[in-house]
Amino acid sequence: MKKGYVQVYTGDGKGKTTAALGLAFRAVGRGMKVIMFQFLKGMATGELKTAELLKPNFEIRRFAEAKKFTWDLTKEEFEELKQKVKSEYNQLLDILKSGDYDIVIVDEAMAAIHRGLLTVEEVVRLIDEKPETVELVLTGRSAPQEIIEKADLVTEMKEIKHYFKKGVPVRVGIEI
Repeated sequence: MKKGYVQVYTGDGKGKTTAALGLAFRAVGRGMKVIMFQFLKGMATGELKTAELLKPNFEIRRFAEAKKFTWDLTKEEFEELKQKVKSEYNQLLDILKSGDYDIVIVDEAMAAIHRGLLTVEEVVRLIDEKPETVELVLTGRSAPQEIIEKADLVTEMKEIKHYFKKGVPVRVGIEI
């Protein structure tokens, strides 16, 4: 790719990860290499299975996986997770800067910020240090203004109506 941009998918509506995956699948179909880093996701999902089918051009790595929600962790468990994330962040930064992938997706980057696992400055550093030829995609609710200002494209997913509010549980193949 000649020129890569920074895309942000944010907002309180459903579809941020799905939009990033759609972009990834389109790019893989055009022979591009894509890697997705998912923060704070632990359950088995359809995209993990699909990524296996699309190797070597598509890969998903999960960071900050924990057996409990971050708000249920003890102070010690949270500090351990935070240290693990710092190491994982350095891997992410190295892979981004390598230029080995056409598209690098950081799924739930904003959640990692809001939960205190990454700083806004660390995510801005990803934007600043991304090679010219790499597309960087960041997802998550409540994108900080500093990230919005640095991005080239920002899409806000706005919830207008959601069946979860009627008690519909997460559905295999739709949400996971």
